[in-house]
Amino acid sequence: MQTMFRTNWAQQPWMLPNRGDLEIERAQCLDEGKDLSSLEAEFAALAALEEGSEEFLARAEALLDATAALPVRADFPHREPSDLAGIQAARPAAVALPGVDEAAVLDKALGGWQGRAAGCLLGKPAEGRRRWQMEKLLTAQGRWPLDRYFSQNAPEELLRECGFTHRGPELFEEGITCMVEDDDTNYTVTGLAIVKGGGADFTPADVARFWLGNIPLFHVCTAERVAYINLTMGIAPPASASVRNVYREWIGAQIRADFFGYVNPGNTERAADFAWRDAAISHVKNGIYGEMWVAAMLAAAYVCDDVETVIRAGLAQLPATCRLAAAIARVIADYRAGKTYGQMVDDLHARWDENFAHHWCHTISNAEIVAIALLWGEQDFEKTICGAVMPGFDTDCNGATAGSVLGVMLGAAALPAKWIAPMQDTLLTGVAGYHRVSLTAMAEETVRLMGRMG
Repeated sequence: MQTMFRTNWAQQPWMLPNRGDLEIERAQCLDEGKDLSSLEAEFAALAALEEGSEEFLARAEALLDATAALPVRADFPHREPSDLAGIQAARPAAVALPGVDEAAVLDKALGGWQGRAAGCLLGKPAEGRRRWQMEKLLTAQGRWPLDRYFSQNAPEELLRECGFTHRGPELFEEGITCMVEDDDTNYTVTGLAIVKGGGADFTPADVARFWLGNIPLFHVCTAERVAYINLTMGIAPPASASVRNVYREWIGAQIRADFFGYVNPGNTERAADFAWRDAAISHVKNGIYGEMWVAAMLAAAYVCDDVETVIRAGLAQLPATCRLAAAIARVIADYRAGKTYGQMVDDLHARWDENFAHHWCHTISNAEIVAIALLWGEQDFEKTICGAVMPGFDTDCNGATAGSVLGVMLGAAALPAKWIAPMQDTLLTGVAGYHRVSLTAMAEETVRLMGRMG
């Protein structure tokens, strides 16, 4: 069956294991606390084989199966279950939150949708660019630090050097008329459609069926792409998340969290539960925790206007000793210690290599950026979304998440027209039935669905 699969996808080499994937798998295993000593020789041997050959593919698949079977070292300091019961058993005490102001719910839901779209749109032209490229372009334009949507008003040579000729004009301030299609907002609409179809009792299997029936294969990437392929081969959740999935702790689930927070105002536990059901089809461990953290933060943002408390309310839904919790706790400690935003970004780059895909797209590196943007943003929407984009890494994802959390906290009425008006209340998506929708309509539908949560 695997040989047939490789043959069928021979015209799509990006769907098959490659050397880059094996480098990512090696780093991923070390992150997870696995001892790779018994497999290092095979990693080295595969590095010398012809990529894409039948021998390379067969041995690469066998190696991925072997790494999956490795246990975590006994001395590894982090407890990181992927099953919901295990996660719940490993949580710290919950953070106490006030009750919901029903009169403010629609404004806050709309703030979330608008904030997510604006933050995503801000970061989208810079996606895949490095920090130095953004800074060089913006400095030449007299726009550093970032304080508005990117502009193409620069010499062609500079745009090319900094990597900003690869995007269409609809992403730059001169041409914005709506929020264009993006996976970060596709998944928010997907969450709405799943809850609308399955109610509060939807399952990971429901999520999988929705993906296969409504999201084209080429609209998904990395962990979602692997999970999608696994599902088409009859591998059901949760195994769909782990079979030969080198991206299993990447950011893909974290960007799918938002609707599960939007529809559960004040209920961080249920928001995290919903997020787990979604994440479990494609991610494990910290890949799952990222989605649960964001969903719980959004639920908390409806009822709390203190950023640190919102961040801690999200962390309270995760295993107390996981790597993600430790990383965000360090960010909070540095904030309390008085470190500057610039110091935090420099420290982040010293620990995470933006030129290595596994670091660039990992849940934890990008979650740190979101936490930094929220804390140092001081409840200023512009400062927050710009602070999420300027460090680089996954710019559109981080701008979207930071904008979403602060958008819910502040509410739509408090968001600056400078960031919201250019989108003309219009969102384009790749989700069947939602190709062109109103952000206001999405917020209104969100509130209607709250009434079905019980």
